[in-house]
Amino acid sequence: MSELSSSPKSLFDKLWERHVVVEETVEAPAVLYIDLHLIHEVTSPQAFSVLDGRGLKVRRPDKTFGTLDHSTPTLPANAKGELPYATPEAKTQVDTLIRNCEKHGVELLNMGDPRRGIVHVIGPELGLTQPGKTIVCGDSHTSTHGAFGALAFGIGTTEVGHVLATQCVLQRKPKSIRVNFDGALPEGVGAKDMALAMIAQIGADGGQGCAIEFAGEAVRDLSMDGRMTLCNMSIEAGARFGMVAPDQTTFEWLHGRDYTPKGLAWNEALADWMELKTDLGASFDWEVHVDAANIRPMITFGVSPDAAAPVDDMAPTPQTDAEHHAADYMQFTAGKPFSDVAVNRVFIGSCTNSRLSDLREAALVMRGRKVKPGVIALVVPGSEAVKRAAEAEKLHEVFLAAGAEWREPGCSMCIAMNGDSGKPGELVVSTSNRNFIGRQGKGVRTVLASPATAAASAIEGHIADPRPYLFARESA
Repeated sequence: MSELSSSPKSLFDKLWERHVVVEETVEAPAVLYIDLHLIHEVTSPQAFSVLDGRGLKVRRPDKTFGTLDHSTPTLPANAKGELPYATPEAKTQVDTLIRNCEKHGVELLNMGDPRRGIVHVIGPELGLTQPGKTIVCGDSHTSTHGAFGALAFGIGTTEVGHVLATQCVLQRKPKSIRVNFDGALPEGVGAKDMALAMIAQIGADGGQGCAIEFAGEAVRDLSMDGRMTLCNMSIEAGARFGMVAPDQTTFEWLHGRDYTPKGLAWNEALADWMELKTDLGASFDWEVHVDAANIRPMITFGVSPDAAAPVDDMAPTPQTDAEHHAADYMQFTAGKPFSDVAVNRVFIGSCTNSRLSDLREAALVMRGRKVKPGVIALVVPGSEAVKRAAEAEKLHEVFLAAGAEWREPGCSMCIAMNGDSGKPGELVVSTSNRNFIGRQGKGVRTVLASPATAAASAIEGHIADPRPYLFARESA
């Protein structure tokens, strides 16, 4: 054991070893202790029902935290105070979580709570997300929290129940990958472009079931918002975990937030967090290098996030049956510039790109301009706090003046289960994380992009390169 403990370790190895309650065997997975369990209205009702059916209580309500986001309307309440839920089932989901949290003593950010928002936005925002923690949620994009040097991953409904009852989860240790972004990003390129470039390079299953640690100059230069976007999208490369080692950027971002340690406890936590980095000489199962200096603004052109290319490129010629099917669905013509493709809707939001910096980026492009007539543009902040901050900076006035809609916080069009969706045949440029068929409504065609690219596309009415807009602002 002493030899093992003195050997160089990766960040992932350190986080894993800290939380193993029972070691993995050939016959059984490891048992991992969970520091923070985030819940929302969609994947928790069945889990709570299992607990109630067996007469069990939530083992650690103090380590369980709920919010409402997936089914919540982004339109305001009517004169009677009634929210416009898309379906009776959506309202039932919300009411059920409220009832379950009250019964089991779990803190919940209810409708009207000034802290409410998308689960992967409010966790970091409140300081619940911290380096070194294991964090789970019944949502695949829980990897977002790995941006803080946490071991964060999505779990299924059955596992949600398991964690509620035991504060542990069964898990086999996966293989690990280090993705190095070499060089500095060019101007006008951001974290979403990095993520799509990486996924295009390694494929939608390139990190299948693995733990990815992001490293390199371009990663170190990212803000925490950018790191969250990158880790959020690691799942779209098939990974189980995505993470970035915590550093001064992390610590400054977390300091003073509601749930972070205070006083002497902060100093003690900081000393511990500084040790959470990959040791020199630590090994990975694979190493990947991405040339960050040559990344351009990216979009997707198919029905999987790995079908991505620079926005100023041309649609490729399909090579396989699957690619032909995707091209037929997306209606992109091989050899034609992406900029020839008309846009019907634009969605700026989701747990990937709905933070204040994302809204600033979109506003930078939209300021003083108008959304193309016939294009519907939705801007949906990721939390009540983001909404307040954006409105304090008058960003909402920029969006409204441009002809975009400014909505209430929620998941919105990302998964189209709250009433916000496209119509069959429409093309949506979206800052969300998945472009699967039907993700944003039946028959809807989804193009993933950064907030700047989405905003530029809304202005021009077709897929557009944001750099002329961004550079024009810089030279003004």
